[in-house]
Amino acid sequence: MTARGAAGRCPPTTWLGRLLLLACLLVNRSTTEEVSENCSHMIGNGHLHFLQQLIDSQMETSCQIAFEFVDQEQLNDPVCYLKKAFLLVQDIMEDTMRFKDNTPNAIVIVQLQELSLRLRSCFTRDYEGQDKACVRTFYETPLQLLEKIKNVFNETKNLLKKNWNIFSKNCNNSFAKCSSQGHERQHKEPSDPQLPGFVFRLLVPSIILVLLAVGGLLFYRRRRRSHREPQTVDSPMEQPEGSPLTQDEDRQVELPV
Repeated sequence: MTARGAAGRCPPTTWLGRLLLLACLLVNRSTTEEVSENCSHMIGNGHLHFLQQLIDSQMETSCQIAFEFVDQEQLNDPVCYLKKAFLLVQDIMEDTMRFKDNTPNAIVIVQLQELSLRLRSCFTRDYEGQDKACVRTFYETPLQLLEKIKNVFNETKNLLKKNWNIFSKNCNNSFAKCSSQGHERQHKEPSDPQLPGFVFRLLVPSIILVLLAVGGLLFYRRRRRSHREPQTVDSPMEQPEGSPLTQDEDRQVELPV
C-alpha cells in the first residue's frame, strides 16, 4: 500500500468516527430529555391520593413506633432534606410499613415502592459514608409517620416539576455539618432527645404503684386496728385489789375444811 493510498483511505474512517460520535451525542441527548420528562411527571396526583387513602384508613391510636428519619432541625436545606428522606422512606416502606398481603393498603405500598425505584434515576447519591448524618430516631404514631411520607412525595413532586435536575445537587457539605453538629450534641446532650418522654412514661406507672402500695398498707393497718378494739372491749375488766368481791373470795379460801 502506498502512502497516497493510505491517505486516500483515512478520510472515510475519520468521517465514520465523527458520524458515530454525533450519533452517540444525539442518543445521549434524547435519553437525557426522556429522563427529565419522566422525573418531572413521575409522581402524579394519583400517588398522593393513594397515600391519603392510606392515612384515612389508619386507626387512631396513641401507640408509637420507632423509625429513623431526617432531623429537619439539623438539615434545613429543602433539596438535601428530600434527598436524604427519599432513601429513608424506601427503608421505612420495606421494613416498618407492613400490611396483610393482597389487601388494598398492601397494594398501595407495593405501588409506592415501585415508584421509588423509578425515582432513583432522578437522584444522585453523593453521601456515601454519611448515611447516618442528619438522621435520628423518631417515636410517633403510624398516622404521623404516613403524613411524613406523604409530605416527602408531595415536596419531591413540586421540586421536580420546577427543575427535573434539582436533585443532582451535591449535599456533602450539608451532611458534613450535620455530622459535626451530631458529635457536639452527643458531648453536650448524651441523653436521647426522646428520653425525657420515655422516662415520664415509666415514672407515672411507678408512682401509681407506690401510691397503691402505701394505700393498701394503710388500709391493712386500719383494718387490723379495728379488729383489735372489739376484743379489748369484750375482755373482762380487771378488778382492783381490796374490792369487796376479792375480800369475800379470800375469806372463803381461809375457812377450815
